[in-house]
Amino acid sequence: MANSPAPRQIRFNAFDMNCVGHQSPGLWRHPEDQSSRYNDIRYWTELAKICERGLFDGIFIADVLGTYDVYGSSNEATLRQGTQVPVNDPLLLVSAMALVTENLGFGVTAGTAYEHPYPFARRLSTLDHITNGRVGWNVVTGYLPSAARNMGQEDQLEHDERYNHADEYLEVVYKLLEGSWEDDAVVRDRESGVFTDPSKVHDINHEGKYFKVPGIHISEPSPQRTPVIFQAGASPRGIAFAAENAEAVFVGAPTVEKLKATVTKIRDAAEAAGRDRYSIRIYTLLTIITAATPEEAQAKHEDYQRYTSDEGALALMSGWMGVDLSTYNLDEPLGNVKSNAIQSAAGNFQKVKDDGEPWTVRDIAESAGIGGLGPRLVGSGAEVAEELIRWVEETDVDGFNLAYAVTPGTFEDVVEFVVPELQKRGAYPTEYAPGTLRNKLFGAGDKLPETHRGAKYRFAPAVNG
Repeated sequence: MANSPAPRQIRFNAFDMNCVGHQSPGLWRHPEDQSSRYNDIRYWTELAKICERGLFDGIFIADVLGTYDVYGSSNEATLRQGTQVPVNDPLLLVSAMALVTENLGFGVTAGTAYEHPYPFARRLSTLDHITNGRVGWNVVTGYLPSAARNMGQEDQLEHDERYNHADEYLEVVYKLLEGSWEDDAVVRDRESGVFTDPSKVHDINHEGKYFKVPGIHISEPSPQRTPVIFQAGASPRGIAFAAENAEAVFVGAPTVEKLKATVTKIRDAAEAAGRDRYSIRIYTLLTIITAATPEEAQAKHEDYQRYTSDEGALALMSGWMGVDLSTYNLDEPLGNVKSNAIQSAAGNFQKVKDDGEPWTVRDIAESAGIGGLGPRLVGSGAEVAEELIRWVEETDVDGFNLAYAVTPGTFEDVVEFVVPELQKRGAYPTEYAPGTLRNKLFGAGDKLPETHRGAKYRFAPAVNG
């Protein structure tokens, strides 16, 4: 009998944020949770070492530039429950974590709405240099009205227009990172005294609807030039944006069936944009609660549930959905609402649950209490490993963006109980691939592939004819 094909290699990211609690409101009160140490750089270096020991692709650090003040039309619930506020800058964590690791990648979130692309491009180059090419940029367009107001605007742009703005933002960044400096511009010639050949550094001369950037990039080319482009957004406009720009996409779906549909849409869109279907690594949000036995895992889950906060969960969900859930009765179905925030977040809860019943506000609070928009998987390491393999086989997803119930305990449990079981089944790497984050993800070199949108902005010398 022929041997069955080896299972697909599953990929993990740790999903965190430079704040308390992140996706599990109320769990900061748990005696084992250390998320309140987010201000301590040692928390981050310890987490990085845990993730590298587990051969994670990276730590993906979320961010917001505003408070969740949709719930109850104020930020009182958000402040009271510690739901993603206070929150610090994600990019400033990377240097320390890079210093204590050799292979771990770092996906940092930064929005296109409120910072000019010219200084931001320098920050990307800096991070790529000091990590030796292990950084990725999670491109977000923003969804919190509070951020817009504090940046001097009445409200954020309409959903699809935010992506139009982001398209031009990335065009500027690509021109700076890919097209301004030729590969051999920096010569470091001690004898002639020339550090950079001026003839090989070029103005980008960008003038568009939103930005005017005439000059050069002020950083020399970094190992990847353009860091790996991450993106999260499963609305039709978000998928179109990902098809042109993203190399890794983070999605969230409450069921295997919904996840399969989302993955197929993204892969179809990439192909329609002239790229390979698998030129995008797709990670889905998931929280794993595991232990040595199924019984211990269930007991751990029950223990965590005692610390969840319905108010905190609904404050988060209101911000994600753009809907004030405080105006609903807890047992009222969500109904058909129009979102100008994360459209896929609202859409998932406007459909029926697996039991055929509509989602109520109470259901949403319970679902979001641990792990936010993603489902939970509770079981022994072997049970979780088998389920993860099934998900990958049935949905065509590449891996999982792992939220935590408590940190770093949730990640330590995955490394201790799940990773070895996946490795036994041939479904998880036993060592890192070499090189930059891009090469680790795709095995095709350090730079953007020719089929990627950003590649067309590379400097091309004029041809005399």
